[in-house]
Amino acid sequence: MSEVYSDQLAKIILSMPHPVIAVSGGVDSLTLAAFAANLHQSAEMIHAVSPAVPQAATARVRQMAAERGWSLQLIDAGEFSNPGYLANPANRCFFCKSSLYGTMSEVTNGQLLSGTNQDDLSDWRPGLEAAKDHDVRHPFVEAGMTKDAVRALAKNLGLAEAAQLPASPCLSSRVETGLPINAEELLLIDRIEQHVRLRYPVATVRCRIRAEGIGIEIDREALGGLDEQRRAQFEAEVSELAGRSVKLGAYRMGSAFLRAAS
Repeated sequence: MSEVYSDQLAKIILSMPHPVIAVSGGVDSLTLAAFAANLHQSAEMIHAVSPAVPQAATARVRQMAAERGWSLQLIDAGEFSNPGYLANPANRCFFCKSSLYGTMSEVTNGQLLSGTNQDDLSDWRPGLEAAKDHDVRHPFVEAGMTKDAVRALAKNLGLAEAAQLPASPCLSSRVETGLPINAEELLLIDRIEQHVRLRYPVATVRCRIRAEGIGIEIDREALGGLDEQRRAQFEAEVSELAGRSVKLGAYRMGSAFLRAAS
């Protein structure tokens, strides 16, 4: 990673008396947390435990905090008490992040930080509006760092495993826009995705809850490696786990997200 990025990021972090990082368990927030912890004795990490957060992500945060001696606080962000979030509109992320940052503000007086990077700004992200409402800063954006730059920094910090993590939005993103968010279904989504990762050589897997039923999406390479018999076995196996029939198909980013054309 360019030393210019690293130096600029360090200046940003060191300018804050008490940086507080929202750590989701993905590569961006873990990298920011590790970088801040190496620089700043007052750096604090906060992780929201929720049915919408994969169990593996929470385990990853706990393990890294223990190994690296982070100051870590686990919270319930309270999004499941937010009717706007539960209704699952197109801007659901606004309500989710509003709950998260609002709760963080109640448990710390530090400067809230997110792992948003420069590439994220090219997409419609309602959560960034919630961040603005709560004066959240985005050090990677301020330093001009893209996703590739973040992954390079992760490797430099000794986070080789985290650097390879694929993008994985919260589990609520698997529920088709307009269908209500249900904690039990999110837990089912997590179980199914964990099962598929353990049983099949997939790079990407998404369990989609749609009005017409459950769809399982895996990367095209993995899908192409399944013959007819193996595919039937896959669908039968996952259908049993889900308690209803599922349909297997190729991964399409954001395929559960429905946004009316403007």
